[in-house]
Amino acid sequence: MPLRRIPDHLITPLVDYSKDTVLHAKKKILIGATGSVASVKIPLIVKTLVEEVGHLVEIKVVATTAALHFFDPKDVLAEVLTDKDEWSLRNWADMFIICPLDANTLAKLAQGLCDNLITCILRAWDESRSVIVCPAMNTNMWNHKFTAIHLSTLTDVLHYRVIPPISKLLACGDLGVGAMAEYRTIVEEIKKEVGISH
Repeated sequence: MPLRRIPDHLITPLVDYSKDTVLHAKKKILIGATGSVASVKIPLIVKTLVEEVGHLVEIKVVATTAALHFFDPKDVLAEVLTDKDEWSLRNWADMFIICPLDANTLAKLAQGLCDNLITCILRAWDESRSVIVCPAMNTNMWNHKFTAIHLSTLTDVLHYRVIPPISKLLACGDLGVGAMAEYRTIVEEIKKEVGISH
C-alpha cells in the first residue's frame, strides 16, 4: 500500500528550542547605587542592559538616599527601590552588583552594618549568589589603609568580586585612581556573571 502524504495542517513545525528564550527564566539582576557621583551612570548602565539583553534579564535598582542626589529614578528603565522598601529582595536576585560602591558603604559592609536597604540585603545575602562591587571614591580615600583592609574583608571573607576603579580626572578635580570602571566594562561583567555574554 503506497504511503500517503501527511496533510500540512497536521505537521508540527520544527522549533529551535536552543534559541527560544521563553523557555528559560530571565536572570534577575539587582543593581545597587551608593553616594558617589558615579551614580550618575546608573540610567546609562540600565538602559544599555535593557537594549542589549532586556529579553533575557529582569533588573531592579536599589539606591541609597545619597545616591539619589546624582540621578532621577524617572530616568531609569527599571524599578528603583529605596530604604523604605523591603530587603527580601535577597530572595529575588540572582546576583547583586553595587556600582558605585562609595567609601562609606565599603566600610559599612566590611563591618557588617545594616542601616539602609543595600546593607540590609547584603547582611542577609545567600552566599551561593554572586556579589560584585565597583568602588568609586576620591584618590586619597582609595589609597587609605582602611580601604585595602575593607576590600580584603569583602574578597577574602565574603567572597565578593571587585571591579577596580580606574585612573582619570575625578569630579573633585584630582587626577588619579578612584573613578568607577567604565560603564561598558560593568555591563559586560554583568552579562558574563549571569551567563549571557555574547
